[in-house]
Amino acid sequence: MKSLFIVLLIMGFPLLASGTTLIDSDKILDQQDCFSGSFVNYPSWRKAMESKHKRRLKTEGEVTQAMKRFDSLFGEQKFKEYKNQLACVTFSYTVDGNAVRGYAISPKNMAHSKLPVLVYNRGGNGNFGGVVFGKMMLDLFPLSIQGFVVIGSQYRGTFSSDSKLQDEFGGSDVKDVTELLSYIPKVRGADQNRIGMFGSSRGGMQTFLVLKESKDIKAIAVIASPTDLFKVLVKRPEMENVYKSKIPNYDKNKTEELKKRSVIKWVAELPKNVPILLLHGDNDKRVSVDHSIELAKELEMYKIPHKLVLYPDDNHGLFNNKSKAQKELVNWFSQNL
Repeated sequence: MKSLFIVLLIMGFPLLASGTTLIDSDKILDQQDCFSGSFVNYPSWRKAMESKHKRRLKTEGEVTQAMKRFDSLFGEQKFKEYKNQLACVTFSYTVDGNAVRGYAISPKNMAHSKLPVLVYNRGGNGNFGGVVFGKMMLDLFPLSIQGFVVIGSQYRGTFSSDSKLQDEFGGSDVKDVTELLSYIPKVRGADQNRIGMFGSSRGGMQTFLVLKESKDIKAIAVIASPTDLFKVLVKRPEMENVYKSKIPNYDKNKTEELKKRSVIKWVAELPKNVPILLLHGDNDKRVSVDHSIELAKELEMYKIPHKLVLYPDDNHGLFNNKSKAQKELVNWFSQNL
């Protein structure tokens, strides 16, 4: 039921009222208000979700339980608070001649201030794990409302009708993030001199790959990140299906391509002045907590500033400690940006 519920959160973002912008650049296309269409208010969103459940679930009892969970996760009070206090848009931008989807969130009441920026790197691959409205409500709005501009890429091929444009799981899609950094000076209220970056799961891998290339990042945080893709295959051999389908020339260059994406293999190349926060649940069935523990040891050896926080009995999404983890992120970036 839980996995089905997450799938049902995936709903498209409708077009903005004309003239609404958060990023002042003519290179940013079709900016869309997150709080419009089905998301204009909570009852409208809830009604749309209930209709989806009724089409896909078998009994009224299942629908009722799904909606109870929906209300417990979100709720009208939180929705109103975020809508009143945050500006949020989705948009398209061009990378290598291709349109890539992105999003930006900023506090309204600090619109004339220069705020620190958090670049979020999502997990998953392709459409799976794409940042939809429910994801923003759970994971991004709670951070932005604390005084951060949040911006992120969906990565190439996500929510796209172009079948040739494909997420490469840490390949050319890394450029989708580095290119996005160039737009930060155009985001209203963003302080281009205080940029942090954080990522969940595969997004942690993406964060390390960007950090190796960019000098603009002042601090990072990663949540349940795979730091050694070879060891991922030992625990979850089925992940090789993802690698084969996403990573170009995987069969011919497996060792080289996995090494490129495994930060544990090139810790010495990380900057020595960018502090790193590692968050992980010690009951993570998808990415073993050993990934973060072993990376922390390597960071210690190379004298790279870091902090390791482990959550007992928690899973890959830190569902039992979400609020604690968010406070940890807010404190970390408030101290280091």
